[in-house]
Amino acid sequence: MCMLTIDFDYVKAALPPRDPAGHKGDFGKVYVLGGSVGYTGAPVFCSRAAVRSGCGLVFLGVPAGIWQVAAVKSDEAMPHPLPSLDGRLSLAAEADIRRRAAGCDAVAMGCGMGRGTESDALVRRLLTLEQPLVLDADGINALERHIDELSLRRGLVTVLTPHEGEFFRAGGDVSRGRESGAAAYAARRGVYLVLKGHRTVIAAPDGRLAVNTTGNDGMAKGGSGDILTGMTASLLAQGMAPFDACCCAVWLHGRAGDLAAAEKGRRGMTPTDLLEKLPYALKEVE
Repeated sequence: MCMLTIDFDYVKAALPPRDPAGHKGDFGKVYVLGGSVGYTGAPVFCSRAAVRSGCGLVFLGVPAGIWQVAAVKSDEAMPHPLPSLDGRLSLAAEADIRRRAAGCDAVAMGCGMGRGTESDALVRRLLTLEQPLVLDADGINALERHIDELSLRRGLVTVLTPHEGEFFRAGGDVSRGRESGAAAYAARRGVYLVLKGHRTVIAAPDGRLAVNTTGNDGMAKGGSGDILTGMTASLLAQGMAPFDACCCAVWLHGRAGDLAAAEKGRRGMTPTDLLEKLPYALKEVE
């Protein structure tokens, strides 16, 4: 099995140059969908990470019940309320989501979304969106016992970013190793898989495989994965090829975590520290 080890040189070569004369509309638009009562931080982390990764415009759709909290937490991203039921996004939000997503270059869905009959069904209904789609957390969990519905994404760019528990619920298997399990899943389901963990593995549907070498145990805290989701969607929206976008997002995410650990220590660093170090990680490879 041939596997790429992602390093500084790879990321530096893969990241697209920025147009010095460009405006915000030239650097991509991301639509973040997520959040629920009790989980207001996750979609905000995701949207802030998309901005920090160079995206020109970031829109944040959250349940109406947490919209005011998300608005207070968001400076650069533009939050708006969506219909909800029991604190989670409801099927009544579908038409508004489709209208807004149509004007964006990538969609990130699932961070802090929670589990409910309607929110799970909404995720599955939105699999037919034409935009590149990054699914994380409950965006993946909603596919439990419905994994064959991923076939609706055939021919479309789809990225899944599970940890091993979410991977298992989505029908994944690591009994023969993380690399083999990721490669087999990506090929079978036609998705780009980012299997998070120590030495995150990235697998493409065409058989390409990569492993990351950055990052540390200080990143093992709630919120870190939401940041990675926003970064991945941001790079996709800026026009990067999906495999490169996934690999670069993972490496930069880990590098930002390493910078945070060097300053704050692994035990005490937070996802906010990681997010604040992201511009410095990007600056190193520009």
